[in-house]
Amino acid sequence: MRKNTPQSAQENPTSRAVQDFVDAIYQQIHAIPLGKVATYGDIAKACGYPSHARYVGSVLKKLPKNSTIPWHRVINSQGRISFPENSPAYLKQHARLTSEGVLFINGRIRLKQYRHH
Repeated sequence: MRKNTPQSAQENPTSRAVQDFVDAIYQQIHAIPLGKVATYGDIAKACGYPSHARYVGSVLKKLPKNSTIPWHRVINSQGRISFPENSPAYLKQHARLTSEGVLFINGRIRLKQYRHH
């Protein structure tokens, strides 16, 4: 017979699955080589959740400031930085990508050339 214990005292399989997905996101982003990019959708698909691109973005929003995860290598499916143009975050991501040799043409990155597979 199952004990009647509070949910917080039991292992929550949903929480474990979410943490596994977050860990997979971090691993996929760490695997993007210098000078290459991946889209939010690429990361979600590689983790086994192809329709969860927005969740990848929400995970990246919560990164601590001192994180070593190369978040700047993740862009949107149009080959653009998702931050508002000329915002501090946009400029930081643009500078990091440019310093790695990634070229922008009219605010876009040529995915055929720079996309990590």
